[in-house]
Amino acid sequence: MKALALLSGGLDSILAVRLVLEQNIEVEAVNFSTLFWTYKKKENSHFFVKSIAEELGIKLKVFEVSEDFLKILKKPKYGYGSGMNPCIDCRIFMLKKAYEYMRESGASFLITGEVLNERPMSQRLPILKLIEKESGLTGLILRPLSAKLLEPTIPEEKKWVERDKLLSLKGRSRKIQLELAKKFGIKNYFSPSGGCLLTDPKFSHRVKDLMKYSPDFNLNDIKLLKLGRHFRLSENAKLIVGRDQKENEQLLSFNLEKSLFFYPLQAKGPVALGRGFFDQDLILLSARIVAYYCDKEKSDSSLKIIYKNNSLDVAQTLEVFPLAIFKIKELQI
Repeated sequence: MKALALLSGGLDSILAVRLVLEQNIEVEAVNFSTLFWTYKKKENSHFFVKSIAEELGIKLKVFEVSEDFLKILKKPKYGYGSGMNPCIDCRIFMLKKAYEYMRESGASFLITGEVLNERPMSQRLPILKLIEKESGLTGLILRPLSAKLLEPTIPEEKKWVERDKLLSLKGRSRKIQLELAKKFGIKNYFSPSGGCLLTDPKFSHRVKDLMKYSPDFNLNDIKLLKLGRHFRLSENAKLIVGRDQKENEQLLSFNLEKSLFFYPLQAKGPVALGRGFFDQDLILLSARIVAYYCDKEKSDSSLKIIYKNNSLDVAQTLEVFPLAIFKIKELQI
């Protein structure tokens, strides 16, 4: 007998796999990657999940689904959570993809690390049933951590797994999970505070701004949301200012249409990327924003700021005074 597990790299999903492996069932795992997943101190998250699969002794298939996920983000059937997180639609999407691969891989049922009522939007009992129905997987999703609190699944009814060896966890407490991790010797897993950027209030605010002014946004726009300080200059223009050398280099790597680059001529300071339509007034405003973030001897001294179109070699220079702090705060997204 074979099962397919959704392995996020979090402790719950790892424990779900371990509980099924304990019953001598073959397990393979899938992981879904998008631009919105982020984990503190784990920049190479895909490699980290692969290392977890290796520790568990199971195969792992990674699906990069950013492009498909954009369609869900723009118009989720079941709406958003506290931020811009379309959790229910996202879960349905992932389960549908997993179902396709389940049949391809020869697995008979799915495993998830979901815990009843752990997440308020997507893990309440009525929503779990809705997600199963919408994904076409009614009865085929085994949730080992909460199985005893849920209706028996097909794997349990057919005795593929022993229900008595499954758990009855509920709510947000992590006490039992941590005890099990110690028992199984599990030390590597993503922190529960990591995860989806769309639950982050600041990032969600940027997404809302993007949707309002650029509803046809693409993956490059999302990549830019993850960088720098963002300023809404007009309905058709936005400025992104790098916060450090790494972000400066990342901004310079973008070769996008309708873009301008700004950077100081002599002082130490950021690179800024302007997106959209910039008339001379907005070019001047952008230069003053860049000047504000430059290292300067006096706060009231002028600075020379270079700007150039990304498609042209000709650069021009403006001498400007830094923008006032109250205006910086007013424009920042």
